[in-house]
Amino acid sequence: MKITEVRAKRIKGNNRLKGIAAITIDECFVIHELRIIDGKNGLFVAMPSRRMPNGEYKDVAHPINTETRSMIEKEVLDTFNALPELEDDEPKKEEKEEEKETEEENEDEVEEEKEEKEEDANE
Repeated sequence: MKITEVRAKRIKGNNRLKGIAAITIDECFVIHELRIIDGKNGLFVAMPSRRMPNGEYKDVAHPINTETRSMIEKEVLDTFNALPELEDDEPKKEEKEEEKETEEENEDEVEEEKEEKEEDANE
């Protein structure tokens, strides 16, 4: 068996799910929804699963030996780690403070201009 293609993408958010992937095996079989999870010992690949009526999750596709699992995990994580990091949509704390200060300064300037115009109008 040979993994002939790996597609992965990063997921935004602060949870443990860092990405999803799909692999193609021997250019003829695809497995979607492999999840890249940030675990206690670093990143690992979770196989596609389905939630059972009792609330447990059961893999719907998975390797049956350690060697194959390791090969899949290595290929997926190598591809995932080569992806560019996601840019933060959320500004950093310092940027937020700078934006707030700038907004306050702009509000002060607008208020001063209004006062000047009112004084000019009254003269």
